[in-house]
Amino acid sequence: MLLTVDSINTFYGPSQALHGVSFDIAEREVVALLGRNGAGKSTTLRSIMGLNPVAAGAIHFDGRDISKTAPHDIARLHLTLVPETRDPFVLLTVRENIMLGYRPGSPYTLERLMHLFPLLEELLKKKGGELSGGQQQMMVIARGLATGPKLLLLDEPSQGLAPIMVKAVSRVLNELKQEELSILLVEQNLQMALEIADRVVMVENGMVVDTFTAAEGVAQPARLEKYLAVH
Repeated sequence: MLLTVDSINTFYGPSQALHGVSFDIAEREVVALLGRNGAGKSTTLRSIMGLNPVAAGAIHFDGRDISKTAPHDIARLHLTLVPETRDPFVLLTVRENIMLGYRPGSPYTLERLMHLFPLLEELLKKKGGELSGGQQQMMVIARGLATGPKLLLLDEPSQGLAPIMVKAVSRVLNELKQEELSILLVEQNLQMALEIADRVVMVENGMVVDTFTAAEGVAQPARLEKYLAVH
């Protein structure tokens, strides 16, 4: 397995956010981490990246235990998080924003990224702060890819975007899947998540409560409704 999350517990101060979360991701696999707001999805991503240190359990990435590894060292292992906050460098150009993440040897050169994100090509000289929300989202995904990740963690890439930009992001993610990039996706757009993912890991109250293939999720909507319906 490329990533194995084994019974991790994570806290915010005295409050426990994750309770024994376990799942794995194989190479060339796309896994969607789904659940209601506050279920622990973003905390899981942050725990994998070392931003929220795990109190118990273990995380192995590419054969290495990264449970106690610092976030900057985890990033050097080609594990990349694109957070839901986007966090563009507003005074840098789009080109500079993207290439800040570039590592020599990454297959995602600026030329290749412009093929993936043609809408960005004409914006390369604009400042990051001048872009729309959808354009910024594409830019930060491109920046994440520029690192040459073995595993890309995406936190709510379609959140707050206009429908046309949601389609554009979905197209990019489908293309990345065809290129067999491993992805862990947190996404509220259920249709998009099921189109892209191979498997679904369902989280509720900081615990993994179900795991199934995306095809099973499409065929058994009641199984999704059970965990995603607003009570």
